[in-house]
Amino acid sequence: MSGRLLIVEDDPRLGPIMRDVLSTGWSVRLCESAEQGLEAVLAHGFDAIVVDRRLPGMSGEELVRELRRRRVGTPILMLTALGELRDRVEGLDAGANDYLVKPFEFEELSARLRALTRDYAVPVAGIVIGSWTFHPDDHSIDSPYAGRILLTEAESAFLAVLAAEPERTFSREYLLEAVFARGESPITVETYVHYLRRKTDRDLIQTVRGSGYRLGTPA
Repeated sequence: MSGRLLIVEDDPRLGPIMRDVLSTGWSVRLCESAEQGLEAVLAHGFDAIVVDRRLPGMSGEELVRELRRRRVGTPILMLTALGELRDRVEGLDAGANDYLVKPFEFEELSARLRALTRDYAVPVAGIVIGSWTFHPDDHSIDSPYAGRILLTEAESAFLAVLAAEPERTFSREYLLEAVFARGESPITVETYVHYLRRKTDRDLIQTVRGSGYRLGTPA
């Protein structure tokens, strides 16, 4: 098994075919929109992502930009029916690591994914939060007292949202939608704030009364 692969493709014929073909070497999840893809990435870790450039609602390019804004370092291959140089450059500038023009051969797609996961190096530097260092890609945080502390995928995704904009106060409603699956209760946000504080430091997450939460500055 090569690892966990997310495919974001809205074509009702191509998406399932890609999933079935690539399932021989990957554990594959298929999403039909960028919004579903973003939710899946924030809730679950993947080793590689394939994104169609043209998607309903949020475009594939916008999805890639949003993932990079949130410091998701997973290698991304962008699929596009647009073969012009400008279109390829825009996809790479958005943060994609490679592109493939439709129609394509599955052997080439598989080879490019192997190359991405073989050659891609995840940055070792973490996000400094006070005296702590957060590593979103491997779901951990370095404590100045106790060494490395492992986080769950949901805890890491929650903290990554706060760390992406450390000066911003996020409402409970925003955090619920950005991090958790649809149908979760608003109390879930408070629960995960409690989990993270219990594992790390109470000052890691600051409560802004009447507004929500923001990143703190723990000693």
